[in-house]
Amino acid sequence: MLKQPTRHPRSRTGIAGLDDILGGGFLPHRLYLVDGDPGAGKTTLSLQYLIEGQRLGEKGLYVTLSETREELLEVARSHGWSLEGLEIVELVASEKDLTSDTQLTMYHPSEVELSETTKAVLDAVQRVNPQRVVFDSLSEMRLLAQNSLRYRRQILALKQFFIGRQCTVLLLDDRTNEDKDTQLQSIAHGVLALEQMAPEYGAERRRMRILKFRGTQYRGGYHDFSILPGGLTVYPRLIASEHNGDFPRGQIKSGVTALDALLGGGPDRGTSTLLIGPAGAGKSTIAVQYAVAAAERGDHAVVFAFDESVATLEARMTALGVHFKQGTAAGQLRVQQIDPAEVSPGEFGHMVRDAVERHGARVVVIDSLNGYLNSMPEERFLTIQLHELLSYLGRKGVTTLMVVAQHGLMGGSMQSPVDASYLADSVILLRYFENAGKVKKAISVVKKRSGAHEESIRELHFDQDGIHLSQPLTQFQGILTGVPLLVRSDVERTAPVSDYEARR
Repeated sequence: MLKQPTRHPRSRTGIAGLDDILGGGFLPHRLYLVDGDPGAGKTTLSLQYLIEGQRLGEKGLYVTLSETREELLEVARSHGWSLEGLEIVELVASEKDLTSDTQLTMYHPSEVELSETTKAVLDAVQRVNPQRVVFDSLSEMRLLAQNSLRYRRQILALKQFFIGRQCTVLLLDDRTNEDKDTQLQSIAHGVLALEQMAPEYGAERRRMRILKFRGTQYRGGYHDFSILPGGLTVYPRLIASEHNGDFPRGQIKSGVTALDALLGGGPDRGTSTLLIGPAGAGKSTIAVQYAVAAAERGDHAVVFAFDESVATLEARMTALGVHFKQGTAAGQLRVQQIDPAEVSPGEFGHMVRDAVERHGARVVVIDSLNGYLNSMPEERFLTIQLHELLSYLGRKGVTTLMVVAQHGLMGGSMQSPVDASYLADSVILLRYFENAGKVKKAISVVKKRSGAHEESIRELHFDQDGIHLSQPLTQFQGILTGVPLLVRSDVERTAPVSDYEARR
């Protein structure tokens, strides 16, 4: 969370993520603009702000020019809130405004309506004496003012009135004006912009950005948020440099001796390992094996499964003789299924942080980055977000294993949807190859920043007893091409034959 001077008390919003972005909340006794298209979440946010004020003993006033009292109550009911004790001033047009007699006047109708609206607002504030005020929405005020000069003067007058009465005010604007209202942004002490985007497939995505916040630090950039039963949940943009933690150094073991030897003893704590290869080569199985072994040692591990269901993953591991306890405590493994069409990158980052900071996860598996890529609204931002996530996990001492499925099955034409190899500390490469009329699997380590590793290529095999690796395949050349050449048929072995090879 951003550090702020203690001399500025904060007006908390009741939304933990938003308070984090603002450095603790709004500065009190100021006027703020909440800008967003219809449906972006302005009303929900402002109601949460007033309800939080009630919880803290501060009176709240909601002035509505666009929604009726019943519509506001319906929004509150949908989130399980009660607006009892909250003053709602309804200034929407009534049925009598439709009759022709009420429209006959010596003055322009807008002049009369604006004066009456302003007077009603001032009377309500003087009567209630609130500490928090929401004005919904400015589009109605803009229409009544008729011109920009009169509108600006009216907002300035309201600003001085509210500040004089020590009110913290949220002005809601629904962007119905054709031109961007920069004049209003210059008047406001801070500007919060809400956006709702519709991807080509999947649920809508929402994000927010602080355009302006005078006199204080805040977390810049875009922050994803969602509207769930209970209100807004904001996912602050992850900044890895803000997180540090002491953790014991060492390596994590898979429980498969040959696999650990291939990686020079195993992945180091606080590092990331990328498992890359074609579909079905065993990437997910190896990653989950490390997570299960960590849980057996007493650590907590989490698998974020983008590509298969929890039941399928559990059944597949059981068929290999690998069993684990599901849960969030130490010594347990939690498998959380992620739907890429429904989860934003910010929300996924929040899930990872929650697993690490609240449940104490020491091993995290992301299966796979292909699914993570599909959750991105814009592909070009995947690498930088993944970099921040891996840096954060590394600073927390978490060992991360990522899976990437390449396009294709054999040969040198296989391609990856995203190149994350330079981000990972270690890279495990899996390949299919042909031998004696059979399709077999090969595994090798091509990169490890934190220490030495084997340079050999081994055959990989799975059965009901788990994961097995052969001795180095020194008799072949060109295994990674998929069609190797047999260069020696009588290989001298310098190490004992594994149980797996003895059975073969």
